[in-house]
Amino acid sequence: MAVLPHAEPLYAGTGPTGVLLCHGFTGSPASMRPWAEHLAAQGLRVAVPRLPGHGTTWQELNRTGWQDWFAALERAFLRLAEDCDTVVVGGQSMGGCLALRLAQVHGPAVAGVVVVNPAIWSRDPRLVALPVLHRFVPSQPALGHDIHKPGVHEGAYDRTPLTALYSLTRLWRIVAADLPRVTQPLLVFRSANDHVLDGSSLRLLRARVGSREIEEHTLADSYHVATLDFDALTVFEETHGFVERLCQSRAG
Repeated sequence: MAVLPHAEPLYAGTGPTGVLLCHGFTGSPASMRPWAEHLAAQGLRVAVPRLPGHGTTWQELNRTGWQDWFAALERAFLRLAEDCDTVVVGGQSMGGCLALRLAQVHGPAVAGVVVVNPAIWSRDPRLVALPVLHRFVPSQPALGHDIHKPGVHEGAYDRTPLTALYSLTRLWRIVAADLPRVTQPLLVFRSANDHVLDGSSLRLLRARVGSREIEEHTLADSYHVATLDFDALTVFEETHGFVERLCQSRAG
């Protein structure tokens, strides 16, 4: 299956500190590229893998599930950990959910977690029918490209594959149940206006996560895909500062 030009994975930078970034559901590394390039320019080693089924067609995504996405991200994490003394994981939307799962599974090997509008739960009433609907309806129109900044497009699919979405909801349940296992320092970015997620994910994260060190920033001028929006530089700079503080703390 041919990969779309904008969807190629990105591996950049050198040095002993690594950052693994994960894109969202139906998206691709394109939404992470400016974030990754900024961190690499600051001297960090950065990895942005392309998750299976993404950056090709929504039909291919429908033939994958959360185990495939997590396995690909985990492989990238383990490669990065071989080359780095410190590894921070992060992601946007579903990517944030998968980053939290890495923290749950790998514990102290993950030095910190950064999430941008993380998706770990939803009270959308349309999801009630999903366990049955996905068996009969392959896809629905997507609610993507939620970016306030004019002329910016994330390159996500224009259809939401329902079998893949059902698998994502199963991942949500696992991550939500294991949130107390996330004890690493946590950096959270929340868009004030998000037309994709309701507030249930962040409420659940705040209520159940085991992290004692939590830093949260509200992005006043961005929608869901904040890594490509007006407040992107805030995300980039605060992430770099967060990583630097973690490194200093571990060195001390």
